[in-house]
Amino acid sequence: MSDKGLITGEDTHQRCWWCGTDEEYVRYHDTEWGHPVHDDTHLFEKICLEGFQAGLSWLTILRKRENFRASFDDFDFYKVAKYDNDAINLLLQNTGIIRHRGKIEATINNAQRAIELIEEKGSLSDYFWSFQPQNHCAPELKTDILGKTEASTILSKDLKKRGWKFVGPTTCYAFMQAMGMVNDHIKGCHSR
Repeated sequence: MSDKGLITGEDTHQRCWWCGTDEEYVRYHDTEWGHPVHDDTHLFEKICLEGFQAGLSWLTILRKRENFRASFDDFDFYKVAKYDNDAINLLLQNTGIIRHRGKIEATINNAQRAIELIEEKGSLSDYFWSFQPQNHCAPELKTDILGKTEASTILSKDLKKRGWKFVGPTTCYAFMQAMGMVNDHIKGCHSR
């Protein structure tokens, strides 16, 4: 790894250090992370998965992502919003996902809040992208990448005010990075 936080893959491409050499992680880094997303369902999925990640590695979530999608009706928030105690109990028995009652209940709650937000703002995309920082500097070193920012703190506070759960400033910043609201690929990374 370079002092900047770049690694060179077998394909000779330089990448951000965090994806390492795991094939699935490299593919995620190259084709998803930091690419702008405006689809409401994908945005909802990602904010929920970031909440499930709290306290865990993203690779753990990434490896379970297809199970999460199958278990949560492809993150169709209109369907998830209707989940009841029987659905929660089934999810708590599902070894293919993270079986954390609070995070499962937060996903259902957040689906209900997503519907309210769409009724108010027109789309999740319009809402989330309104928090995009205008003067985000490209990181030159891995130490330039922050765990949270003023923008993610403002987003977190607004979501919490609206009743969302598991949406702290760090979770919101990871979401903003992943959805391309900020480009935190280090300068020199081929995905930048």
